[in-house]
Amino acid sequence: MTVLTNPASGHGNGSHAAERAITRLHHHGVDVVAIAGRDAVHARQLVEGALDRGMDALVVVGGDGIISLALQVLAQTDIPLGIVPAGTGNDHAREFGIPTRDPEAAADVIVDGITDTVDLGLIQGVDGTRRWFGTVMAAGFDSLVTDRTNRMRWPHGRMRYNIAMLAELSKLRLLPFRLSFDGRGLDTELTLAAFGNTRSYGGGMKICPDADPRDGVLDVTMVASESRSRLVRLFPTVFKGTHVNLDAVRTERARTITVDCPENPEITAYADGEYVCPLPVEVTAVPAALKLLRPA
Repeated sequence: MTVLTNPASGHGNGSHAAERAITRLHHHGVDVVAIAGRDAVHARQLVEGALDRGMDALVVVGGDGIISLALQVLAQTDIPLGIVPAGTGNDHAREFGIPTRDPEAAADVIVDGITDTVDLGLIQGVDGTRRWFGTVMAAGFDSLVTDRTNRMRWPHGRMRYNIAMLAELSKLRLLPFRLSFDGRGLDTELTLAAFGNTRSYGGGMKICPDADPRDGVLDVTMVASESRSRLVRLFPTVFKGTHVNLDAVRTERARTITVDCPENPEITAYADGEYVCPLPVEVTAVPAALKLLRPA
């Protein structure tokens, strides 16, 4: 079994979590090959090399960013992904019931759990970008917030996202989006649009509360509000998923979606909390694209 660690995850917690998880895997009698990249490019090279040499599973220790890296290699292969959460958001782990604060318990899931088969999203940009994602792709206000969050060094955890959101509220505006859902076109003005393979992003915000990573489609949540106070009142409801009942929110569901914001070239796509590419993009649900180790 290959274990890939992001030492920087959880503000330095990744290495400690990896030590605890690997010790537990050894206790179960599992042979472990541990790898840790200097950066994302080096880490991907290490994973691709391990895949070429042959491995029965890839375990990643870190947050959604290192999981995103692993997806680019494991998508549409028979190699299962195991997760030891050690990041800030941990939305992949939360979706599949993997313990987020206990590396030993997460290692037990890898040994004693089941192999599930789940969908992934695939983003294709006009610039040639091709990126797999497991949770949510965002465009609009939420991608701007994520961009700001990733540039911030303080505070830690969910509060950093909250502060970034408040900063972006000062520039809040409706954006002209051009969308299509399995060929059905829609021109509309939106604050944000989120495209969910799973339910949450941003550390537990259930932006697409009915998303199911086994149904072969993406859930789309669109918010249209240029009122700062209204958006602030909406924000707490996202953690419960009840925002979809509000008048300012519209939902769709489709297999293939095109997304563009032609008058605003600064709007980009983010997925799994990572920058992907500028719009326009085509985003598609790819059924049964990943094998995942999760609790029975």
